Amino acid sequence: MKQRIITGVIAGAAFITLIVIGSLPFALLMIALATIAMHELLKMKRITPLSVKGLSGMVFMWLLLLPENMVSFHWIHLERLELFLLLIIVLLALTVITKNKFTFDEAGFVILASAYVGLGFHYFMYARFLENGLAMIFFILILVWATDSGAYFAGRSFGKHKLWPEISPKKTIEGSLGGTLLALIIGGVYTLFIPVFASWSITLLFMLVVSLTGQLGDLVESAFKRHYAVKDSGQVLPGHGGILDRFDSLIFVMPVIYLLGFL
Repeated sequence: MKQRIITGVIAGAAFITLIVIGSLPFALLMIALATIAMHELLKMKRITPLSVKGLSGMVFMWLLLLPENMVSFHWIHLERLELFLLLIIVLLALTVITKNKFTFDEAGFVILASAYVGLGFHYFMYARFLENGLAMIFFILILVWATDSGAYFAGRSFGKHKLWPEISPKKTIEGSLGGTLLALIIGGVYTLFIPVFASWSITLLFMLVVSLTGQLGDLVESAFKRHYAVKDSGQVLPGHGGILDRFDSLIFVMPVIYLLGFL
C-alpha cells in the first residue's frame, strides 16, 4: 500500500505538471504513454513488439496518434486516413504472402489495438491544445477520477447487484450509479468556478457522457484482460499495473466526446 501511494503521488504530480506545461513536453508524454500502452496490448496477444507484426502495430498506432503539426503526409499526396486504409490493405495482403504465419486474427488485432490506443491519446492531445484546453482536460480528468472513486466507495458500501460479472466480477450497479452521481456533483462544483460550456444543459450532458463512457472504457479493458487471462496490462507503475490500467477510461472517452461535437 505504501508503495502504491508513493508511486501514485509522484506519477500524478508529474502527469499534472506536464499537462499544465503543455506544448512539446506534453505531446512527448502522450507519445510515450501510447507507445507503452500499445506494447502492453501486443504482449497480451503474445505478439513480440519488435517483430514485423509488432512493429506494424506500432506504426499504425503512431500514424493515428501524432498531431498534424508533428507529421505531414502531403509529400506522398495522401491524407492520414487514406494512408491508414492503404496500410490495412498491405497488412491483409501479408496474411497471404506469409502463408498465414501472420494470421487474419492477428492482423485484425493489430488494426483494432492501434485504433483503440492511437485515437484515444490523439484526441487527448487534441483537447489539450484547444483554446480552452487546460480547463477542458482538467474537467474530463475530474469527471473520470470522481466516477472511479464514487463507484469504488458506493460499490463497497451499497453494492449488491452485479453490473457485468462475466467481465468484472467486483463492479456493481450501485457502484456505477454512485460513480456517476459523484461525477455530477464534483463536475457541477468545478463548472461553478471554471465554466467550460455556455449552457448548463450541455454541461450536464457532457458530464453524463464522460462518466458513463469512462465506465464502459474500464469494462472494455477488463474484457481485454479477462480474454487474454492477465491480471494487469503491465507493471510500469509499481502497485498500479500498466498504462492501460490507468488510462483505459480516458482513451475510451476522448474519441466519443470528439465525435459528439464536444471538442
